[in-house]
Amino acid sequence: MTSFKKSGMYILSSPSGAGKTTLVKKISKNKNFSVSISHTTRLPRPNEKNGKDYFFTSKNNFKKLIKKGEFLEHAKVFSNYYGSSKKKVISNLNKGKNVIFDIDWQGTRQIRNKRLKYKLLTIYILPPSKKELINRLIKREKKNMKTVKKRMKEFKKDLSKWKEYDLVVINDDLKKCYARIMKVIKNKQKENLYDYEYIKNHVKRLNI
Repeated sequence: MTSFKKSGMYILSSPSGAGKTTLVKKISKNKNFSVSISHTTRLPRPNEKNGKDYFFTSKNNFKKLIKKGEFLEHAKVFSNYYGSSKKKVISNLNKGKNVIFDIDWQGTRQIRNKRLKYKLLTIYILPPSKKELINRLIKREKKNMKTVKKRMKEFKKDLSKWKEYDLVVINDDLKKCYARIMKVIKNKQKENLYDYEYIKNHVKRLNI
């Protein structure tokens, strides 16, 4: 696997169901990468484990951690709270590890605005179509249409944030999407990372 010598922060965001969590796990298999495991107040999904996928906690405890300044970023998403541990992230960065985040646009803004001394690359993942996104959500949520509708309700709001990111990739093929992201990470390229007009037109189609 590729080894990254200098530490940096790599953020993946997307509308719910576009595949960012799968990509985060795939990228984390590279040497010198450490996933920032978020604290959350939501209930675990089937097969999710505390300390591996998330640190599951109560809303009261989460709010206490906010007051103590324990989070590098935190946000409320779908009535639940999510937050990245400041201490753990900075510790891994100082050890020379690259830290990858699976967070939404709110957390991304907070980290960017902090202007930390570490490299930062923000990546936005788009689904190939709204139909495919709905199918993925139905499968993930075990046909719980109430939850699917709730997530699709936030779709347009989440989608509108794509322009805030350094790299925008359409996840129509997991292997190709992963390869594209890794190519940018390895090259450390910061300009002309994607075809703006092509992505803009794709977003228009997703909004129909």
